[in-house]
Amino acid sequence: NTFDINAIPALKSLTHLPVIADPSLGTGKRELVGAVSKAAVCTGADGLIVEVHPHPENALSDGAQSLRPEAFARLMSELGAVARAVGRDL
Repeated sequence: NTFDINAIPALKSLTHLPVIADPSLGTGKRELVGAVSKAAVCTGADGLIVEVHPHPENALSDGAQSLRPEAFARLMSELGAVARAVGRDL
């Protein structure tokens, strides 16, 4: 999986439409979702798709890229700080 972070500011300059990033699918690994989510916010993404599952090891699909609810809550808190640091709101 490859997440093209360059695509976010490129699309923002080419369209009036919202740009939604999917760091779960884009990385395929839960340990990368947080960092790529933060990068997406920094580069201007208007929204994120983050997969969450209470027991990702038992998920019928995409368990390897799914955050547990508590990890998702932490990420959302961190994303708020990142957004403020670059002059954005969540």
